Amino acid sequence: MNLHQFRFVQEAVRRGLNLTETAKALHTSQPGISKAILELEEELGVDIFARHGKRLKRVTEPGHQVLQAVEIILREVGNLKRIGEEFGKQDAGRLSIATTHTQARYVLPEPVALLRKRHPKVSVSLHQGTPEQVAQMLLDDSADIGLATESLSEYGDLVTLPCYEWQHVIVVPATHPLASVERPTLEQLAREPLVSYQPAFTGRKRIDQAFAQRRLQPEIVLEAIDSDVIKTYVRLGLGVGILAEMAVRDDPSSGDLVARPAGHLFGMNVSRVAFKRGAYLRNFVYTFAELLSDRLTRTLINRAMAGSGDDYDL
Repeated sequence: MNLHQFRFVQEAVRRGLNLTETAKALHTSQPGISKAILELEEELGVDIFARHGKRLKRVTEPGHQVLQAVEIILREVGNLKRIGEEFGKQDAGRLSIATTHTQARYVLPEPVALLRKRHPKVSVSLHQGTPEQVAQMLLDDSADIGLATESLSEYGDLVTLPCYEWQHVIVVPATHPLASVERPTLEQLAREPLVSYQPAFTGRKRIDQAFAQRRLQPEIVLEAIDSDVIKTYVRLGLGVGILAEMAVRDDPSSGDLVARPAGHLFGMNVSRVAFKRGAYLRNFVYTFAELLSDRLTRTLINRAMAGSGDDYDL
């Protein structure tokens, strides 16, 4: 048996047992993959996949156990490569970050700039997506560290730690009637057209839950993933904006808008950092995590990665 066979089996499962897509993803031939998997099954003495003709139909019961072992083996192979990079290149390499648009636009610029000053031989690759995509990039080893508000703590194969708290803000033009209201109510907001995030992004679930608990049905006239887009439509008078506070606080161009804290309406949100459980973290990954928040230390991260608990009170 060999690593190529393990990768073929793992990728076949990721591609929904479609060997054509598996071959494309791994830049090889479908017959070669089929042959390699059959040879592995013959050597192990078990069927990893149930078949209908030449098509893979499902993973067998012993196949699930084989896949668990394959995951561990390939994860440790990845760790060996990282260890080699760590000691061979010292503080050089690539930091791959998976995150959402809001984090990338308003939270990460300063930590990334500071990281580059401390580790000038480290390049940064920034991947933006939904919270679910952020989690998947970590699980697929496409990213070293992830940062998002939603969903990350729901994945058992990720170690997550709270990074910082934030609240939503109500944003309106200075001429809007709500500009003079210090603490807007949900009832007032429910009477206005609203512009906010798509349901999967930036704490939107808390917004929906708050209205639902009061049995209010707000009129969401526009949804977006980009805070700057939301502010643009607020300026045009399309509606009242509900934004993450860092999208206003850390953006000088928002000075023409009036922002009111809305933590009393929607509660507080927690942005979390995440790592793949069992991954080897290079020195500059720890450095970057510590730059994200003074709550994150190498010792704390190591405790979490070692299974001593992966969540801590803020």
